[in-house]
Amino acid sequence: MQDERDLVRSAQQHDGDAFAQLYDKYFDKIYRYVAFKVGNRAEAEDMAQQVFLSALQNISSFKWRNIPFSAWLFRIAHNKVVDHLRKKGRRVTVSLEGVQILSASNPQQAAELSLDIEWLKSATAELTAAQRDVITLRFAGDLPIAQVAQIMGKSQGAVKALQHSAIVALRKARLGGENGRP
Repeated sequence: MQDERDLVRSAQQHDGDAFAQLYDKYFDKIYRYVAFKVGNRAEAEDMAQQVFLSALQNISSFKWRNIPFSAWLFRIAHNKVVDHLRKKGRRVTVSLEGVQILSASNPQQAAELSLDIEWLKSATAELTAAQRDVITLRFAGDLPIAQVAQIMGKSQGAVKALQHSAIVALRKARLGGENGRP
């Protein structure tokens, strides 16, 4: 964590290399989170870039308050997603194209993953907004429960409960054969 503190401190002092390291460290996670939320690869790339532009412009206001730097970035990303969806006037959706990251070297595996992602897209639409947020942050954003709790402004226990209920609902949907999946 100290390395990250040093990077942030250097970036706050207008060290472009330090900010570039933070960008390299977190861009993929922010992109996956945004892509999962907006459902469009091009929009997700633009929005992820906007997140880092906003972070660069406001990094001097970041203060360590027992909250990791990544939580601050995900809060910016969340706000960008909410603004974007509000402007578009549509509900949060799951990205089919933005989440699929697989080499084409195994066509069978790629086809199976595509079916799984399609099923996940349909199944998560049945979750509550809070459950979708937890699933997106935990699995698309690859964040630990503590950071998800900080980003969402909830206790770790509440995040665990939301995650558990979401996973139970997804399992029931899968076992029930909903959305064409066994």
